Amino acid sequence: MTNNNLLSEGLSYTGDSQTPTHVHLCSYNVTDVESHNCRDFDEMLSLLRPDAINWIQVHGLRDTKLVQDICCHFGIEFLLTQDILNAEHLTKIEVHDRYNAVILKHLLPRTDGIYGVQQLCIVQGADFILTFTEMETDFFDDVYAALRNNVLKIRSRHSDYLLSVLLNSVMTNYMSVISQMEDELEDLEECFLSTKPEQQPGIDVIQLHRRNFRLIKKSVLPLKEQLGRLFYRESALLHKASRPFFNDVNDHLQFVLQTLEGCRDMLSSLVDLYLSNNDQRMNSIMKQLTIVSTIFIPLTFLAGIWGMNFHWMPELEWRYGYFVAWGLMVCVAVFVFVYLKYKKWS
Repeated sequence: MTNNNLLSEGLSYTGDSQTPTHVHLCSYNVTDVESHNCRDFDEMLSLLRPDAINWIQVHGLRDTKLVQDICCHFGIEFLLTQDILNAEHLTKIEVHDRYNAVILKHLLPRTDGIYGVQQLCIVQGADFILTFTEMETDFFDDVYAALRNNVLKIRSRHSDYLLSVLLNSVMTNYMSVISQMEDELEDLEECFLSTKPEQQPGIDVIQLHRRNFRLIKKSVLPLKEQLGRLFYRESALLHKASRPFFNDVNDHLQFVLQTLEGCRDMLSSLVDLYLSNNDQRMNSIMKQLTIVSTIFIPLTFLAGIWGMNFHWMPELEWRYGYFVAWGLMVCVAVFVFVYLKYKKWS
């Protein structure tokens, strides 16, 4: 049973990740970048730079006290802190006066074919970015490398640009996952259209893709309406110069949503193909059984005639009666089979 979080003053992590909580601090400005692995909250505070944008990456959410201290220091509301620690929380975007918060799902491939889900929370302020992930991840390593190399003069831009870059990384992950699913569904469609029954997969393969589809849809679809809050709201945290980058994020999201819609149609058609193939296989089996029955019906009739238990019957004591009976039945069977072939019923 889910507890009412409005009736609780405590914080608890609801996920199952065993990653110990640790903090990585990246402080950057136009001139340089500094990077530190912090052992505790006090060390992190001592390393924060007032003359730079501080990107604090929190890996692992088991230490709720550390998460709470970080959130309190940056003025994050208690309810949002609860949402950060709630691994089952839905995708959402919150816009506040002093910060913007985005809760997303990072999709991870697993060996069983079902995608794993890791919650990712991004909080953007005027001079800071907080990212909370449930596990140790290299998901943002390319962003850190871009800061090191000052790609597109990233260090001279505001924190909202870094937010757009992080969101774009998430959208790239979605694009990769949904494009792979689309390719797999197209391959499945070719298998179902194959004339070789042994190449046609079972319903369990379709069910696996249906589960992944629902998972992706649940992760992506809420962004369709909520991402506009970052675009169309006047905010001191989102500068006009960064609008094109957020528009790029939105373009990637639209691509994901359109591809997701196409995957939904393909899944429906695959289910129809599977049922149609099952019907064809059943019809083929019934056709074969009908042919066998049609061939043996006249033979059963002949056997029934000669098998009647009457004393006075013709051919009972005929010397060649047994061989003639066999010959007649073979001829009738061959005639019926050839007739069915001629009519193209078999």
